[in-house]
This record gives sequence, structure tokens and C-alpha cells, in this order.
Amino acid sequence: MRKARRAAAKRGRRLRIMFADEARFGRMNRPRPCWAPIGIRPEVASQLIREYVYLYGAVSPKDGTCVYLVMPAPDTECFQIFLDTLAKKYSKELILLVADGAGNHHGDELEIPTNIILQLLPPYSPELNPQENLWDEIREKIFKNYALKSMSEVNAKLDEAALYIKRNPTLVKSITSFPYIAKSL
Repeated sequence: MRKARRAAAKRGRRLRIMFADEARFGRMNRPRPCWAPIGIRPEVASQLIREYVYLYGAVSPKDGTCVYLVMPAPDTECFQIFLDTLAKKYSKELILLVADGAGNHHGDELEIPTNIILQLLPPYSPELNPQENLWDEIREKIFKNYALKSMSEVNAKLDEAALYIKRNPTLVKSITSFPYIAKSL
């Protein structure tokens, strides 16, 4: 963190700390608990159709801003597009991007933009990445108990989810401001 702050000061830029991850969303749903009056069993549609897309996301816990991009796969090429999008959106800032150590987050083919410093989390530690909590929020509020008929419906739901998160920075800050993050900002 200190190195990133020194690098930002040296380049005359503001440092933005963001956490990135990707999650799979699709037509295969998992029924979740829901409310129903006493004595009535709720009916929830379920289906086993294996069609997916991936939502790439980055969150800044300090101000609750987010960047989301729907991509077809969790590979290096899609992560590169996401990095380029993120670098362009915050072109005047230096971004310390914290991500898990997935194979597509590092490698010889990946070209890290000049205004991004990539920091990988330790293996098997998703609890350190606040973006994981936003995936839970999206699944609970937007994708709960839906059996979607097509991939265009999945994409529409993902657009709805991205707007829901982007329009609620106070909620995002409350979900993502882990104590270890808040102390370092």
C-alpha cells in the first residue's frame, strides 16, 4: 500500500484502491429461501440449463464507485479488456487493483495498463475481497428465484444489477468497507 501511495505521489496522481473479481451468472438457478404466509409453500421455478456469462467488477470501498462489464468467459483476453476499460475510465488516477490469483489475472499475455498496479491476494482467501459481498447482494436482490428463459434475459438482469449497485454507493460502502480496508484508506 505504501509503495502504491509513493508511486501515485511520484507520478502526481491520486491513488484509487479498487478490488476486482468476476462471477458467473446464467440460466441455471439455485432456489433461495423466501417469505410466504404460514401454511403456504412458495413455488419457485428451477431449471438446469447450463448457459453462462461472466460479470467482471471492480469496487472502490472508499467512495462506493463500481465498474462492471459483462464478458463471455473468465479468461486472460476478457480480463485484459476489463483492465483496459478500467484504466480508461480512471485515466487521471493511479489504480491499485487488488484481485485474486486466478490464472487469468496474471501471465505473460496480460499487459497491465500504465495507470494500474495489480496486487494479488493470497490463495484461497475470497473473504478478503469485498467484491465477493457484492456478488452475494446481486444474487440476493436481483437474481433471487428467477428461471430465465434466454441469455438475453440474463444480460438484461445483469444490466439491472449493475445499475442497482452503481446507483447505491452508500450501500456499496457499507457492504465493502471491511475494517482492514477502512484503516488503510
